[in-house]
Amino acid sequence: MNDELSPAQAAPAAVEPPRAPEARTGPIYPIVLALALAAFWMLWSGHFETLLLALGAGSCIGVVVLSLKMKIVDSFSVPVHLALRALVYLPWLAWQVVLANFEVMRHILFPRPGDGPCLMNVPTSQRTDLGCVTYANSITLTPGTFTLEAEASNLVVHALTQASAEGLLDGEMDRRVTRFEGAD
Repeated sequence: MNDELSPAQAAPAAVEPPRAPEARTGPIYPIVLALALAAFWMLWSGHFETLLLALGAGSCIGVVVLSLKMKIVDSFSVPVHLALRALVYLPWLAWQVVLANFEVMRHILFPRPGDGPCLMNVPTSQRTDLGCVTYANSITLTPGTFTLEAEASNLVVHALTQASAEGLLDGEMDRRVTRFEGAD
């Protein structure tokens, strides 16, 4: 009798979380992209002479035309549907960055024995790729934590301290990103 297990019996197949349908396209996305590019160009350049405004407008139109030809202008690349939710999520994330900076500073100035770095698997509840990327990037933006790998339903994260690891495992950021993506 053969006691070996077949590959299907040895390890069950990974179950992918449900993902959102394909990206939506429409005339609103190129318009929003052009307006966003123009706003950022004017904000960052600080120049309002006629020639420079015309060159900036030409650059923005060129980027939109190339993006349309490449077929990359859709609801994923221009997530208009997240704009209002970002007004709630981004200030919260900025506050978490501030708090984490103080925690890292405390760890540097007053290290505690045994409170060293660790690797951990952080479960995710996001339903879209955009939500998973937002969660992984939010973790990386927060000082003291760094996303190393994104898998189907969890992230591999390096944490500077046990406190920052526990802060991730409590699931608050996961819940807020899920709410941000509109999947709750």
